Formats: sequence, structure tokens, C-alpha cells
Amino acid sequence: MDNLETITDKVVVKKQLLEKIDNWKSQDQKIVFTNGVFDLLHRGHIEYLAQAADFGDRFIVAVNADASVRTLNKGDSRPLQDENSRALIIAALAFVDAVVIFDDGTPKSLISEIIPDVLIKGGDYDASAMDSSDKQYIVGSDTVKSNGGKVEVIQFVEGYSTSKIEEKIRRS
Repeated sequence: MDNLETITDKVVVKKQLLEKIDNWKSQDQKIVFTNGVFDLLHRGHIEYLAQAADFGDRFIVAVNADASVRTLNKGDSRPLQDENSRALIIAALAFVDAVVIFDDGTPKSLISEIIPDVLIKGGDYDASAMDSSDKQYIVGSDTVKSNGGKVEVIQFVEGYSTSKIEEKIRRS
């Protein structure tokens, strides 16, 4: 099997993901989950994702579908790359075991089906926030915690964001 096939095999639909998870859980492997847009992959993303992967045995990344990105107020030009390109780029990372694209505004229903052992979000969230209307609330954290899992926050690498890269390109 060539490298591209290996990478494309990591990008799965929800049904395939759930089958993989059943297999991993039957082997007592700890499942780690995060989600995001990951539009222009940069150093901040890489450090965040690499740290997240270290929390368990298997690492799942859910990527927002193009339509859901447009509901996140990231600007009219976003996403800059289509969902399939973004998913493939994330799948190319050696420490990522599976990538799934989700259509909903949040990954709440996906998290409810996966029930990861560890849910990870970035530094603008708060693992202790309980009010779902709070901007720092981590969607799905209640489900993960009530099933004995952990919710972790990884601090951002300062100075790196897709918005800053986009701004820099526009100024050039």
C-alpha cells in the first residue's frame, strides 16, 4: 500500500469510525477526540494536535464540514480550503488515527456516539465550565465526564492562527 492510500484510509465516514472505535475499545485502547476547522495547518495546530494525541492510544480528529464552518463567524472567505482537503492534511499526521468530517454546528451528537475517554479542546475553552451558553463551555464535556472520561484543555501557541496567516497574505 502506498502512502497516499494509507492517508486516505484514515479519512472515514461516521459508520466506519464507530467500527474502528469498537475494535479499539475491545482492545482497551484509550480514545482521544478533538475537533476543529484546521483551515491552514500551522505550527499552533501541529503542537496542539501532537499534545492531544499523547493523552491516549488512539486519536480521532473531527473536521468541520464547509457548511458548518460558515456558521462559526470566521469570515466570509472561510474556509479557505475545502473539507476534504483539510481532512486529508490532518490524516497525513502520523499521530492521527482517524479523521471524520461532521456537518453539525457542533460535534455534540458525534461525541455522544463515540464517547471518547478524553475530550481535548484549545486554550480558549475551560474544562470546568458547566453552562452550555458560556463561550468557554466544551461541547460534549458533560457526556464524556458522565461516562467516566476526562476533558482536557491545551494552551495555544502564541502568535499562530489561520486568521493571522490570512491577514498577512492579504497585506502582501
